[in-house]
Amino acid sequence: MTRSAWLRENDRHWTPRIRHFTYPSAVKFFLRYPIFLLGFGPPIVRSGAIDATSGVIDFWSILQVGWLVLISFRAINRLVSAQSILIPKQIRSILRSAFFLGLLFLASAAYSHSPWVSAAYSVFYFLTLICVTEFVVDVYRNPPNWIECLFHLRFIALLLSALVVLTLPIHPSIVMMAAPGLGARLVGGSVAPMTLVCPVITIISAYTFLHSLEPRGRACFIFFVGLTGTLATQARASEIALLIVLSLIAIDWSRTSRRAGSFVIFGLIAFVISSGALVGAFGGVRMWSAVNRGQSAEGIASASGRTEIWKFVVQYCMSHPQGMGYVTGFRILFRQSLISESILDVIRIGNTHNMFAQFLADAGWVALTIYLVMLVKVFALGFRFAAKRSSISFVTDNISRHVLSCALALLIYFFVEGFGVSDYAIPLRASFYFQNLVIAIILGVSARLIAASRRGRAARYAR
Repeated sequence: MTRSAWLRENDRHWTPRIRHFTYPSAVKFFLRYPIFLLGFGPPIVRSGAIDATSGVIDFWSILQVGWLVLISFRAINRLVSAQSILIPKQIRSILRSAFFLGLLFLASAAYSHSPWVSAAYSVFYFLTLICVTEFVVDVYRNPPNWIECLFHLRFIALLLSALVVLTLPIHPSIVMMAAPGLGARLVGGSVAPMTLVCPVITIISAYTFLHSLEPRGRACFIFFVGLTGTLATQARASEIALLIVLSLIAIDWSRTSRRAGSFVIFGLIAFVISSGALVGAFGGVRMWSAVNRGQSAEGIASASGRTEIWKFVVQYCMSHPQGMGYVTGFRILFRQSLISESILDVIRIGNTHNMFAQFLADAGWVALTIYLVMLVKVFALGFRFAAKRSSISFVTDNISRHVLSCALALLIYFFVEGFGVSDYAIPLRASFYFQNLVIAIILGVSARLIAASRRGRAARYAR
């Protein structure tokens, strides 16, 4: 046995170095897996608050819906023409939960204040679910190079962030927001959510850099591009979520070798020392004010007024457990509620600013429970295979585990940032599609590893 073969057999942390990774044609990849095209949007290129309850239809609304319908109809055609559909029961359980959740959204149109709009958004939800299902069925039969899925997801995020930068000198009010005491914030507006695309770039690049899944120079450069964009948003929820995920990635990497563990420990020590030096130089009060963007204690305690919204949702759903109606119910009822001492501009509040509160407001406690159970199932399934090797070739298995680990890191980011935004729960938003793309990758990789495990067990029994 050669030395390299021995290392592969005995070093469970050995990682193939993909230093000369060659991207296939982007057009070829997106035509093969058009579900990734949903990540592009298309963007809503207009400024101002968008009232989903008004039912106003314009060119961009038609383009958005047509984009989704075209991709989903292709998925429906492939599912209908398939001779057989093979999905492991663990994956079927998750898809079944997602289907029941959609039925609750559709049923909520019956008591929604804008029933046709709620029903339309429910259809958009089902069309997205069909795309995810078709992707899982497709990759179960003919798996792709999984690392390409992550790279193309990052490629989409890079293009969207570039579109924001190009829009900046042309129409800055679309992509920038001025906040008292904060100055200009590059949030991306209706073009692309910078609090999503930039952290996605940062997380994928950090993971590929630490595990040598691409040339480290390229990964490092793209990492700092994403990190700079994230800091430019000045969004605390995004920064905190990114810090948590990067810490988890570093801790996971530290377990691969003693040298990696030493790097992480020294980095933690350096961070503590530098933080102490900054506090000593500028003072604790000034540092606290800088971290919180000069916001008052009342604003911090209320999460910039979000707790008032969440309190309204919980109180309403205590007496109306079925919720308010998918997507549109909250906006109308929140407008109608006469909150005498509200610190918020009720007219401009279109969602709950919390994806969990949004599911509660949309279809009640049952919908929130199903969504949480579904998320737990997805995470448990991905973690199960990310933490161990299955009975397939070593290199392929290792790459699959890396993709699962990185996808789980992205899902954790969505979960944490979701405490401050609702976009992950609303169709036709980029965050909604990015979350579904990551879940589709987790389900697809897990389905292949389940099949490989079954083949491994069958081979052992045959001996």
